Amino acid sequence: MFKGSNVALVTPFKNDKLDDETYIKLIHFHIENGTNGLVPAGTTGESPTLSHNEHERVIELCVRESGGKLPVFAGTGSNSTEEAISLTSHAEKIGATGALIVTPYYNKPTQEGLYQHYKSINDKCGIPIIIYNIPGRSVIDMTVDTMARLYELKNIIGVKDATGDLNRVDKTLKKMGKDFLQLTGNDDNALEFNKRGGVGAISVTANIAPKLCSEFQKFSIINDKNSISEAERLDKILQPLHHSMFVESNPSPVKYAAKLLNLCDDDVRLPLVKTTDHTKEIVKKALQSAKLL
Repeated sequence: MFKGSNVALVTPFKNDKLDDETYIKLIHFHIENGTNGLVPAGTTGESPTLSHNEHERVIELCVRESGGKLPVFAGTGSNSTEEAISLTSHAEKIGATGALIVTPYYNKPTQEGLYQHYKSINDKCGIPIIIYNIPGRSVIDMTVDTMARLYELKNIIGVKDATGDLNRVDKTLKKMGKDFLQLTGNDDNALEFNKRGGVGAISVTANIAPKLCSEFQKFSIINDKNSISEAERLDKILQPLHHSMFVESNPSPVKYAAKLLNLCDDDVRLPLVKTTDHTKEIVKKALQSAKLL
């Protein structure tokens, strides 16, 4: 359902307003260039600074323009359970394939609080849910045991793991089996992640290198010598890109890269700011090394 290279879509702005026209072009760019799935309104989509209406709008555009050609897992998480239910219900109503729901940030719930948060969303909604576990941004870390409890619920199907801990892949696979989808949220560890049982990535780099990312994912999931060798070759090309995307806070670097490739402007919303000249040089060199620029 949701494997391979799935792009964590940037949200383009013009004069601090949603740039619908450019967003639509981005969606079709991914349809035409091998991306396997779309994730609107996530961290890379600057969801914290989108209004509720804007949040719903970008999901609606993504579902409408993809036209069923690609699965859409909408970012509908919040540190308010009621808001997460509202956003997820809206995504379900307009036809999203599923929802990507981040662990509640700032509140610092216990493991039981995490369980009840997701259970409440699960009980009120009817679309597949991928847990987004990212301790670096949300402060809390959902344990494998809590995830296993949630997997017993009807809608919980997998995790976007942004812990950076590759041993978690092994533990999760042992606990839940291969039907529980494991997607990495860290582009730089995708090769080893898939070797251990992962089935893909929700990727920042895919915004600017969709063909490379989808080809890499295709080969890294096939477990034979020739395919792994090709995945390793592509990974070497992609690593400088992955690194450059996180020299400063995401999505400022990827939006600058997108600007260089004439995909969208590099405007971000405060408290994020555009990248420094130093970072711009790193991004340029990475694009050149991958022969994208």
